[in-house]
Amino acid sequence: MARDTSPIVKQSRREGVALHPKAHKILARKSGIPGEHAHGRQGKQSMYSQQLREKQKVRRMYGLLEKQFAKLMNEATRKPGLSGENLLRFLELRLDNVVYRAGFATSRRQARQLVSHGHFELNGRRVDIPSIRVKAGDVITVRPKSTKSGYFTAINDIFGNTTQAPLSWLKGDIKKLKIEITSEPKREEAEAGINEQLIVEYYSR
Repeated sequence: MARDTSPIVKQSRREGVALHPKAHKILARKSGIPGEHAHGRQGKQSMYSQQLREKQKVRRMYGLLEKQFAKLMNEATRKPGLSGENLLRFLELRLDNVVYRAGFATSRRQARQLVSHGHFELNGRRVDIPSIRVKAGDVITVRPKSTKSGYFTAINDIFGNTTQAPLSWLKGDIKKLKIEITSEPKREEAEAGINEQLIVEYYSR
């Protein structure tokens, strides 16, 4: 399975946003893009540069490769409604993101790994594909075999360390190790600081 293995802290510095909990401290100490001559390269951004950086930021935020992201954008454009909002909805409904947003993992990378290792069931069937898109009415549960693992026996500590705010479209039950999708994500509940219109413009060139 293809994935981006480049250092998440370096990615965070490049995009100017913490893409992982451990990046917060680094960003507090080091500002600007990484690299020996990085400060000399920073100037006024062109419109293309702004579009590119926004696309890269969101792509890395959700942990997608370029080909995956472009394919999702293409689907979002063909769907009725605003392309940018469609894109964010597709990203939010990915199984790995749902596991993260429900508080079962402290980062999307960790959630992706949990799903890839087959620790979850979707509507009673084992799944190990992080990109599966869930829908309203779906129920995600931890596999009975996995509930005895060290990770899930200590899930209360993990749940307490997450910074996820309650969302209207999903319900996470840490005691029952269950996540219910109750509706579709609302635009205002997507990650803060995203300008999806810049991404639409980037792919419209």
